[in-house]
Amino acid sequence: MEKTREFRGKYHVLGGLISPMDGIGPDQLAIQPLIRRASQPEVTEIILAINPSIEGETTTLYVGQLLKPFTKVTRIAFGLPMGGDLEYADEVTLAVP
Repeated sequence: MEKTREFRGKYHVLGGLISPMDGIGPDQLAIQPLIRRASQPEVTEIILAINPSIEGETTTLYVGQLLKPFTKVTRIAFGLPMGGDLEYADEVTLAVP
């Protein structure tokens, strides 16, 4: 993101993913500070950049629902990298969110 010099926003690090199997719930992540930041009038969009794993999808859904009342919520695209070959892609990589 930094190398492209296209992103002009601010970052917020959650500090992990919701993972009940590992005993990590929403209270162990920095979600409340994100909600406070998202509720500011100058915030027009939150872009979620979370790994497309089971825990990542769970975290994305949870955080997205909490932020929706305050601002537009989107997520970065995921899939094949430039020059990637469809023959070697798995179903998670090709899934439409």
